[in-house]
Amino acid sequence: MNGDDFSDAALVILGHGTTQNENSAAAALQHTSELRRRGIFRAVHEAFWKQEPHIHTVLAGIEAPRVFVAPLFISDGWFAGREIPRALGFSENHAPIRMGKATVFYCKSVGTHESMARVLLCRAENVVKEHPFPALPRKAETTLFIAGHGTEKSDSSRQPAERQVELIRSQGIYDTVHAIFLEERPRIAECYSLARTKNMVIVPFFISDGLHTQQDIPVLLGEARKIVGERLAKGMSGWRNPTERNERRIWYSPAAGSAPELTDVILERVQEAWQNGQSAFTQDGPP
Repeated sequence: MNGDDFSDAALVILGHGTTQNENSAAAALQHTSELRRRGIFRAVHEAFWKQEPHIHTVLAGIEAPRVFVAPLFISDGWFAGREIPRALGFSENHAPIRMGKATVFYCKSVGTHESMARVLLCRAENVVKEHPFPALPRKAETTLFIAGHGTEKSDSSRQPAERQVELIRSQGIYDTVHAIFLEERPRIAECYSLARTKNMVIVPFFISDGLHTQQDIPVLLGEARKIVGERLAKGMSGWRNPTERNERRIWYSPAAGSAPELTDVILERVQEAWQNGQSAFTQDGPP
């Protein structure tokens, strides 16, 4: 944390949440637990936009002079960038605000941080190491895909995935690196025509291991829906690593949001929010 003392501060890890998927809260709970263990903050809380405990309820119960709200989202889109901060009382530039006796800082989404490239690379490397059959492939002979959601309703939806692809591609680790999407082109199934290598690694750029990552993407990659359902019913992943299909050997990792390395990205976002908030104080005085 670059020497800054956050022992007086509370951190709220904010997830989207949903009552329709029991796994939607898992990533927020995971990183909350790890940051509590590290003891950096006075308190660390999980909160959600669409399920309990709701963000308004959590904020109302916190007693700390500084509070950091860290959105566990992939993009600073409609929810994390507009709807949620506006509902909490932040202005468009998300400058710190007063809530009772606390100064509240709103962080940028974790998924837009350039350190996410490191998280995605760790996911890709680990899934291959855990399933090296028939042999550990060389990265230079492997195509890496970052699988995002995407939507044609928003031009900015694909930008975080494409930015991470640029950062990873510039390192020259893999033969090629591509972004593929659920709801816009290039779509998930197009990975087979995009890959120049036999070996492929696909990392879902999602926060939770929910229906999209565990069911929809494996089916789009060519696995039978019935087989995916049977595997999930047994508590297994919807994709068997590695799987041979279309003359390719494919490894498919868990979602980026549950990667242990993501905890450090959250801390980097908090550090940035604090530094930017201090600049705002210098220019305009405290809120």
